[in-house]
Amino acid sequence: MENRHILPIPPNVLSQAQTKIDEANALLAPYLLPLTPEERHDLAKMGNKTLSFVEKAQDYAHKYPQLCPSYLNLTAFDTDMSDATGLRTVHISAKQLSETIDDTVIVAGSEAYQAALTFYNAIKAAAAQDIPGAKAVYADLKARFPGVKRKNED
Repeated sequence: MENRHILPIPPNVLSQAQTKIDEANALLAPYLLPLTPEERHDLAKMGNKTLSFVEKAQDYAHKYPQLCPSYLNLTAFDTDMSDATGLRTVHISAKQLSETIDDTVIVAGSEAYQAALTFYNAIKAAAAQDIPGAKAVYADLKARFPGVKRKNED
């Protein structure tokens, strides 16, 4: 199997990235609204298909304020629209970063697991051949192997 994850990420790069993510979280925290799963489910969603509708409605509401109901707060509408569209760009960038980080975690983890399995199989063979030190290492790894759990026999 080809090892695709070959460039180690220096700890200082990881630390700097975490600092910048923490800074972004702190910067946006006063403006962001966490939702419960129920709230997320119940809210109407503005996506690509409804964006042009909302933009046009906002435009008409400003052109024809006399047609707006008295309970429609245009300032709040403008704030909501500005933040929804402004955060959309940040969201796309953050999502792309998150997905790429997730992909890299999967590749690096898979390759590390494959390397561990290769070593495990080699040490298993070495233990079977009574190579000094191999049995203790094999026994320790065997106890930690994430395979099928064996019931202890009494």
